Amino acid sequence: MDKNSYPKLRPTDDQRFEIIGRGRYDFVRRAAAAADMQAAGDVESACNERFHAFQDIVALLPEEEEVELRWEHDNTAAAIEILHDTAVDHFLLGDLEMATAVLEMLLDVDPEDHTGSVCLLALCYAATQEWEAFDEISIDLNDKLPAAVIARLWAGWRRGGTLDGELLRLLQRNFKEYFAEFTADEHPADEEYLRDISSASPSRAAEARELWLQTEPLWREFSDFIEALQAQKVSRG
Repeated sequence: MDKNSYPKLRPTDDQRFEIIGRGRYDFVRRAAAAADMQAAGDVESACNERFHAFQDIVALLPEEEEVELRWEHDNTAAAIEILHDTAVDHFLLGDLEMATAVLEMLLDVDPEDHTGSVCLLALCYAATQEWEAFDEISIDLNDKLPAAVIARLWAGWRRGGTLDGELLRLLQRNFKEYFAEFTADEHPADEEYLRDISSASPSRAAEARELWLQTEPLWREFSDFIEALQAQKVSRG
């Protein structure tokens, strides 16, 4: 095969790989196309575009060899982001098995977790009660991130039926916008929110609503956790 043929995985000096490609393997273009579809309200086409791109990425990766992708390369970073976004698509559709599989693969190829996917994977493990897997990745849940605190708080509730007091206080003290959002009665994705979250510097309140909207399928199914948080809101006066 011609050394200049496309697509290909190009090794780098630091033992990572870059995805080199044109056409359907131009993942910068495909990610942008999916984003445009989403912005135009054609969510189904956006999800399909991301999933088909995901299939092309998987076809490039060797089955029997671990490959770490290089985030600093534009096309490769776009591929990594597509993996994350299609995992989110499946999560929102309620397909936790597929979401988990994609997230696990994503963290294999991007162990530094540039997309912050470990929190979503932790939620998947807690939902399916895969506690051994949850415990293995819990060391990577950084309590400086609100999503990590919520993941750990919910896992504790799901395992033992109680809210961890230290984590609850951390959420209320350091991430009050997230506590407010997760105990609110309504979470509208209205024009005000959309302007805020799409701005150059979204407010923490908008980011909190974004996290709620991204994880809403869980709270529809496991509403007892939200009710427990709301009870804490009432008890605080």
